[in-house]
Amino acid sequence: MLRDTALSLVVLGTALAADLPVKQVILYKHGVGYFERAGELRAGESARLDFKASEMNDVLKSLTINDSSGKVVAVRYDSSEPLARRLAEYPFALGEKQTLAAFLDQLKGARVELKFGPETVAGSIVGARIAPAAERQPEREQLVLLTVSGELRTLDLSAAQSVRLAEPKLQAQLQDYLAAWAGARGMERRSVYVDSAEAGARRLSAGYMIPTPVWKSSYRLLLGDVESTLEGWGVIDNTTSDDWTGVRLSLVSGRPVSFVSKLYEPRYRQRPEAELEEDQAVAPVVHEAALAGAAAPAPAPLRAMKSEVAARRMMAAEAMDMEAPRASPSSLAATAEGRDLGDLFEYRFAQPVTVRKGESAMLPFLQQKIAVRKLLIYAGQSAQNPMNAAELSNSTGKTLDSGPITVYDAGAYAGEALVETLKAGDKRLISYAVDLGTRITTALDSARDAVREIRFRRGVLTTRSAIQETKTYTIRNVDPKAKTLIVEHPVRPGYKLLNQNPAETTAGAYRFEIRLAPAASEKFPVMEERVYDSSVAVVSLTPDVLASYSRNKALSEAARKQLERIAEQKRRIAETDGEIRTLEGEIAELAKDQERLRENISSLNRVSGQQEQVQKYARDLAAQETRLAGLRDRLSDARKRKTALESELNSLMEKMEF
Repeated sequence: MLRDTALSLVVLGTALAADLPVKQVILYKHGVGYFERAGELRAGESARLDFKASEMNDVLKSLTINDSSGKVVAVRYDSSEPLARRLAEYPFALGEKQTLAAFLDQLKGARVELKFGPETVAGSIVGARIAPAAERQPEREQLVLLTVSGELRTLDLSAAQSVRLAEPKLQAQLQDYLAAWAGARGMERRSVYVDSAEAGARRLSAGYMIPTPVWKSSYRLLLGDVESTLEGWGVIDNTTSDDWTGVRLSLVSGRPVSFVSKLYEPRYRQRPEAELEEDQAVAPVVHEAALAGAAAPAPAPLRAMKSEVAARRMMAAEAMDMEAPRASPSSLAATAEGRDLGDLFEYRFAQPVTVRKGESAMLPFLQQKIAVRKLLIYAGQSAQNPMNAAELSNSTGKTLDSGPITVYDAGAYAGEALVETLKAGDKRLISYAVDLGTRITTALDSARDAVREIRFRRGVLTTRSAIQETKTYTIRNVDPKAKTLIVEHPVRPGYKLLNQNPAETTAGAYRFEIRLAPAASEKFPVMEERVYDSSVAVVSLTPDVLASYSRNKALSEAARKQLERIAEQKRRIAETDGEIRTLEGEIAELAKDQERLRENISSLNRVSGQQEQVQKYARDLAAQETRLAGLRDRLSDARKRKTALESELNSLMEKMEF
């Protein structure tokens, strides 16, 4: 009785919910669309809005409601609890390709009835298994049953005509379980109900954003000798489950920020397990035997070990919690009204639009005269021919959304191009075909200038030099008509132009405009310069290198004299250093000769009759000692002079600056 009453309430609630038709659609470029539904509701009637499950997150984030009664009391919708969580509440589980025996084995103790022909066997399930195949007998599913009479019987499930769960509660659970599976497959639709406390009739409108395909722009540019025409078409797709019948349609150019926030699926937090220590049972502690002279450390109590496990579980739970042929102007009625919409631009169609669900449509939103200049563009530095191009000046007063452009010239197909979003008053170049009547070659010449500037400060010499490069474009126009060529020359960091002024500059290129005479050739040189600095410590430079710097024309007379003083000081230091090396060499040679004399004297002293030769060697040794003392004195003086010269050089460089 209670169940019938609940069912009647559900049916009544459904009967008192009215669908609201789509009245307005606004499509954007970033993967969502705005929809407005509106309608009249009878007394006591709720409004129902149907959506796909994948749309619910955006609906819950953006839904707005306007009730003429002003008394909306609730918005209800079909919940979406995760299937795995819903199924986990049941005392059994159905896996893929699960056998009957495996299912029944989960229901130990449940009462079942099995029918074998005229015989019905009833009892409680003890267990179920799959008996392996034996000789002349295939694999079988078996059920062990405790019958009403107390007997344990093994029954062959393949022989049973039917198996019935005898407990109504268990039957209902199985039906609900299967219904949940079926609902997960079939519940693509979700209903949102808007309830009101007003007893009388009222009008209600609801607006929301849902994911939609982006609308696309497609243009036709009809070039003429005097004036040109631009046609714009909007391509839209109705992938919703509703027909758009006589809706107010708008197309918006721009990309506002949009994102998905998971509001539809219920959220659950993993909570840590916590117990009071006094509620835990005290475990026995086993003490180890003592070792010789020292007690072994006792093991941690089991209670402490359990606390560590609980702490690890809590840390893991907290970690889990943190964790888009011929042509003429078309006979179309482009009735879309263009207007600024904040930082966006909207095309609003004046006439109602009808697009059935599952259909797409092309809607004309633009047909206007536009200022066009026919040009050639040369941007590919390795290409031989430039491209036929057009310079579009957006004089329509509207924002032109990005998209492909099909170009017709003098009524014939000329090529295709892509254009980025073009604001009113802005201009853009498009290229649509290769011009075989013009050929271009390039030649590069580079030259390194001499040092332009020399600076000296704190012992560091800085020179400023420059590299000049000239790229010459040789252009041959073989057609018997004049042309205008735009050469896009790449902008290179560190380089500046010397001889040409670009008509305009982009982020990556200079644009030079060149007039080409009929059947003539033209050379167009572009000269650039890169200035760079290099620094070197003067102490590491030789006097000859310093002398070469001092002869540079970029130096002033005062700076030249200062460099010459430094070069002269380094020359004196170099001469003194050479003197030191010479003296050190002579001293080393004398020391070596003295060693030889000492060895000879020592040898002759051991031989009789060699006293005269020993005396001669001794006199030579004494003379060398005198000479060696003089060399050492000269070496000491030379080292002192070098130290003084280096000190003077350092002082000179510290004070010098130009």
